[in-house]
Amino acid sequence: MRCILTFIFLIASSLSFAAHKIPAFTGPDFTGVYQCTGLDMHEGEYKGKVTLKLKKEHSQAQYGSYDFLLEVPGYGKYPGHMAANGLSAAMHFALENQSTHDFGTGISQFSKNAKGQWQFHKFYFEPQFKGGNSGFEDCVKQ
Repeated sequence: MRCILTFIFLIASSLSFAAHKIPAFTGPDFTGVYQCTGLDMHEGEYKGKVTLKLKKEHSQAQYGSYDFLLEVPGYGKYPGHMAANGLSAAMHFALENQSTHDFGTGISQFSKNAKGQWQFHKFYFEPQFKGGNSGFEDCVKQ
């Protein structure tokens, strides 16, 4: 009897798992290196580079998961991650030197420019950097 119940449980579990098959990623792939210009409300204008890398194993349907890295000369590297839904994306980033509390969340809209290159416009918020901060970035894929 115990063997039959175990067998039934295994069959039911495998059927349940099969019913939850993850759909393949079909969204746009934003992987690449982007040159950026930004305006930080505390620090002023800056230039930087964003590198995005699709994590296909964590992406499905129109939802994309990415490694995110912002590099700003004179400030440092801001590793993080990005979650995309179609052409909209949210990013989390944090300066490697965490003593400054220079970390935050951004929201972006992707589009293609006249040359067919991916580009995005980002608004970001940093709740603890210098009493709170925000800014904008415009980035174009190279």
